[in-house]
Amino acid sequence: MSGVAWTLAVAQMDCATGDTERNLATIARFAREAASRQADLVVFPECATTGYFLGSRLPDLAEPADGPAAARLGAIARENALCMAVGAYTVRDGGIYDSQLLFGADGRRLAVYDKAHLFAGERESCRAGDRACVVETALGRVGMTVCYDFIFADYVRRVADLGADLIVNSTNWIADAYQQETWGWSGPVTQGLATTRALENGTFVAMANRVGEEELAPGLSFTSLGHSCIAGPSGKILASLTQGEGLAVARIDIAQEDLDRWRAIATYREDRRPELSG
Repeated sequence: MSGVAWTLAVAQMDCATGDTERNLATIARFAREAASRQADLVVFPECATTGYFLGSRLPDLAEPADGPAAARLGAIARENALCMAVGAYTVRDGGIYDSQLLFGADGRRLAVYDKAHLFAGERESCRAGDRACVVETALGRVGMTVCYDFIFADYVRRVADLGADLIVNSTNWIADAYQQETWGWSGPVTQGLATTRALENGTFVAMANRVGEEELAPGLSFTSLGHSCIAGPSGKILASLTQGEGLAVARIDIAQEDLDRWRAIATYREDRRPELSG
């Protein structure tokens, strides 16, 4: 690359559980807004097309990566001439995956990434992906991740080592009252996770989280934490949201010499001593 000249966006939406049509309409609305703000790429949350806690409805709502919902997403990308990364449950070979679909500005599906690290009950309903994914696009090399993947620094480092210029994360960081009140698990904490991943890898990060509440079981609901953000290689937040639906947009125009100069100062990847890690 000869520097970076992108406009990136992250869409923070409240997904309607089990209502694919409504969610696709929301995605289309945010895509139109992103295009009106000259975005080149917009990232949407985890499971944006269906919502996250689907229970027994999951097998009926998960679709093939070339199914009707994906076709609609490709059309939305094409109509708005922008790249889109969207979280969705997908199905293939008899298994369900928590996936991220990447579309080019021409509407072509460029990649399907399956979440490699499954959290808690996800293991009962989904299969884990088995490969890191970096995709060559018109904007540069895009590394794909979903939610819990971001907890694992060594995995995100692998994505960076594969040459990602930008790492996108579709997520649904959630908390119940106990997690928030006793342990302080919160949106600012998860936003700090995104900025740390950007800093330690010297790359750009765009993390889109959802907002709202979903019920896991009667009397047990979780709040999605919001705080979607775009971070630069120094960990600086370039654009962010707190709570509520919205779109955060960052125009990034950095010469290669400035990127090289920063990376010559912040030699974190080169200075690692993996032989001490056991």
